[in-house]
Amino acid sequence: MTTASALDSTPPFRADFAPEDADLVKRMLAETRLSPDAESRIDAKATDYIQTMRATRSGLGGVEDFMREFGLTTREGLAMMVLAEALLRVPDAATADKLIEDKLAAAKFGEGDGMKSDTWLVSASSWALGVTSRLLHPGDTPDTILASLVKRLGMPAVRTATKQAMRLLGHQFVLGETISKALSRASGQEPKGYRFSYDMLGEGARTQDDADRYFRSYAAAIESIGKAAGDKPLPDRPGISVKLSALHPRYEATKGKRVETELLPKVLDLVKMARGYNLNFTIDAEEADRLEISLDLIAAIVAHPVLDGWDGFGLAVQAYQKRGREVIDWLIDLARLHNRRLMVRLVKGAYWDTEVKRAQERGLADYPVFSRKAATDLSYLACARRMLAARDVLYPQFATHNALTVAQIQEMAGNQGGYEFQRLHGMGESLYKSVVERDGFPCRVYAPVGGHKDLLAYLVRRLLENGANSSFVSIVGDASIPVGQMLQRPGDILEGGDRARNGSIPRPEGLYGSSRANSAGLELGHAAERQQLLAGMAAVGLPLARHARWFPATRPLALRVRCARPSTAAWSSGK
Repeated sequence: MTTASALDSTPPFRADFAPEDADLVKRMLAETRLSPDAESRIDAKATDYIQTMRATRSGLGGVEDFMREFGLTTREGLAMMVLAEALLRVPDAATADKLIEDKLAAAKFGEGDGMKSDTWLVSASSWALGVTSRLLHPGDTPDTILASLVKRLGMPAVRTATKQAMRLLGHQFVLGETISKALSRASGQEPKGYRFSYDMLGEGARTQDDADRYFRSYAAAIESIGKAAGDKPLPDRPGISVKLSALHPRYEATKGKRVETELLPKVLDLVKMARGYNLNFTIDAEEADRLEISLDLIAAIVAHPVLDGWDGFGLAVQAYQKRGREVIDWLIDLARLHNRRLMVRLVKGAYWDTEVKRAQERGLADYPVFSRKAATDLSYLACARRMLAARDVLYPQFATHNALTVAQIQEMAGNQGGYEFQRLHGMGESLYKSVVERDGFPCRVYAPVGGHKDLLAYLVRRLLENGANSSFVSIVGDASIPVGQMLQRPGDILEGGDRARNGSIPRPEGLYGSSRANSAGLELGHAAERQQLLAGMAAVGLPLARHARWFPATRPLALRVRCARPSTAAWSSGK
């Protein structure tokens, strides 16, 4: 089957980009309702996991361990991580020690208003991301926070903590700087019941040279993983996670035809390599405006003969997207249409801050993600239920560090197998010691591989994803928080759908309150809006050309068109 015929044979995924939260929540509550006996079993299992985690003497692992050991607040821990990330770029230990001394001395004595950040803060650009809106106070910088910390703990203690943060960043969150080192580290965990999905660190390609370099990196990694994989059958084999945006510099919804022509053959080449070694090949989820173009590409791969008789191909689905359930339903239909069994990794999502900010900047009607974490948790359960009911064509992979979610999945799955859990390397270690090593459930570790220069963006996503004070990861180590508080169900928090939205987050159009309406924009990542745009252009009788400028005005979509030729142009509108 050719690429074109593969695409033509499969109905594309299309769904509302940002439906109303309350309607979705009420439907999901009805879908996920369990019996009182089932809820009691979930409570008992989750309580057991939490109590075991809190009783462990070896620590919780990763970020949880670091925060508990040094007794830092979230904002102090973040400042320490920022300094540590800068230190990771220092080539030798002696220089690193001098930098620590210099920054801690500045933090101790530089308390005046004239303090200014230097290259280490610029290097640690995470401070400029959405972290500040949730974790920091007005006027906070790493310098001011470290100054307070030095006063409270003393410079030697902070120096020790910083070095510990460096070790965590370099060792706890990256399995290895090279794939060979990562494979060596993983070999000690595989006998305990862990599988691995290797992620070659690096963000989206900006140039064709970037894309070619990432392709070579993925190809080399597949070769190395395959040679070390042993002879176990799927799903008990390692795999690789691939970012499509790393393989093409213009991976955008408006470049669909170009992506089809240039990117799809490259992805198929990697899929063929993975199949040759019978590995799990997973396409990672990215931003909401890339969902449709990603699924178009995935549909072409699923329809391609390379998947005949092989169950190793899969993708990640984000539950915080309001379209999550529709994606699962579409994947089930796609798998049945082409007689496939797909491996599907269900995640809650790691780009929430980005999605909210983008919707506000673009002046969209609403957000593509839920504005309350409890709604995301509910969506996760609704997606999980669909996946478990379709185990004949899906192999569900549940990525979570939440003991309650693990217990809920186990209850919904019953005594049947045919699924696995997943966790991030460096997180959830104490939970999965019980889940995997005691209870015997399989777990795949999402394992980043790469040098320190590629660590920052990945680390910041993890901090944003798990740093909220409502996050299970943040509170499980705090013995003062009762277990019952961590067992609250989404339905109780959302009050049956009456509190489906976060009242502190206005819709994008109401971002400025009563002062003015936000400018109304378009979401070109949504096919329906693109088609409406083209229809509006056709309605005024003007073709899309390089000399025309198009300005979105109001909703429903209206266009104001200004032509380049003043003699023939006038302001006109089309609906």
